[in-house]
Amino acid sequence: MRDRDLGSSEGLWTAFEAEAMPHVDRLFRLAMWWERDRREAEDLVQDTLVQALQSFHRFTPGTNCRAWLVTILHHVRSNRRRSTLRRSTVEDPDDRIAETVAFVPPVPQHLTDEEVLTALREIPATYQEIILLSDIEELTYKEISAVLAIPMGTVMSRLHRGRTLLRQHLASAQTEGNARSVDVSSAEGSR
Repeated sequence: MRDRDLGSSEGLWTAFEAEAMPHVDRLFRLAMWWERDRREAEDLVQDTLVQALQSFHRFTPGTNCRAWLVTILHHVRSNRRRSTLRRSTVEDPDDRIAETVAFVPPVPQHLTDEEVLTALREIPATYQEIILLSDIEELTYKEISAVLAIPMGTVMSRLHRGRTLLRQHLASAQTEGNARSVDVSSAEGSR
């Protein structure tokens, strides 16, 4: 038997409150990124917490509760999208492996949060998910694999390609920013 009393609903709630509730802010932040709509993100987190509480008896104490909650969040989101979209087959970016770049531009040294977020929004959602789970939520490859229900090799591959695309977007944004500042300087100098 476990160290906590899950026999009563009060004991279950107390254990759930101690283990899961500290992660609500991070779940909401991730849901906001995925949904880009506050109401949708709030609904997604609420549905996630309801499902987590209903299945909390299956949670193993001492394991990563945040990863467990992110897995539930992802499943709830996937089920919602599947039920609302019901669309035909969509082209998978992984099928287009032929896109390779010989030169990897360096990432600029001075970036604002807004520049990074803008560049992240410009890459495909499949890569955004992997980067967020790995670099922001700090989940391991194995945890990401479980959350997204994809092989670990796919996680590593998408993370590599996603970071490469992000690096390219950041470099091109920085180049465009430098070009704009040169244009403004030369326009002021000709006056």
